[in-house]
Amino acid sequence: MSINSCDFNYLRQLMRQYSSMVLDSDKAYLAELRLAPLVAKMKLNSLGELISKLQTQPLSRLHIEVVEAMLLTETSFFRDGYPFEAIAKFILPQLISNQRGKRRLNVWCAACSSGQEPYSLAMLLCEHFPELAHGQVQLLATDLSSKMLDRAREGSYSQVEIARGLPKQLLMNYFHNSGYEWQLKDCIREMVEFRQMNLVTDSLTQSFFDIIFLRNVLIYFDVETKKKVLDKVKQVLSPHGYLFLGSGETTLNLDDSFQQLQFNKAVFYKLRS
Repeated sequence: MSINSCDFNYLRQLMRQYSSMVLDSDKAYLAELRLAPLVAKMKLNSLGELISKLQTQPLSRLHIEVVEAMLLTETSFFRDGYPFEAIAKFILPQLISNQRGKRRLNVWCAACSSGQEPYSLAMLLCEHFPELAHGQVQLLATDLSSKMLDRAREGSYSQVEIARGLPKQLLMNYFHNSGYEWQLKDCIREMVEFRQMNLVTDSLTQSFFDIIFLRNVLIYFDVETKKKVLDKVKQVLSPHGYLFLGSGETTLNLDDSFQQLQFNKAVFYKLRS
């Protein structure tokens, strides 16, 4: 299953148009890997036949299926660990002290994929801040892919996904076994609101977020798109709020409105006063 350069360039343009994701010129193998199941499902003979179908019709459900198949969905429970430690030991105590019960805390997980990140935060709240877990914190999780959002809402994970980062005690506390899958309990699932969102073209109507997770997202955008996304984040980040990026990402040379902070090995950002 191979793709020629002309078809691959069309696919790169489609990805850029719909998701703003920059697909590097050396990633043809990724298209071949990720689109092969769709070619098989449609009983087509080649990737070229799939691309021809896309090129001969206006934007359709098929275009969206192709883009969603190409989107990277790498995630895990308590990924990298250190940000969650910083939230539990430093950030939430600070926010609770600042709020003094005036309003609930708002948390946004952008590009949430299949839901492990927001559910990790929900479990963290239940374990360390049970007084906040229900009703005092709004957990919003967004993603471009409707397919991933449907999966996230189900809260059902394989043994391999469970083994990646989830402590055994949390597995016992918040999941029950369902055949070959582990089903997250309703008390955690109900804490998270999942919503479809394009980070570049869509806007949030909420006022301010106290914690924003935008981890391992900016690396797939070009410089101008990174600046545009950070500007949107800036508009909805509370003056006392905290922004988390991926370990290989930074606001440096993109937006000087943010200052970098650190707690142990966790790096995060605040708006400059």
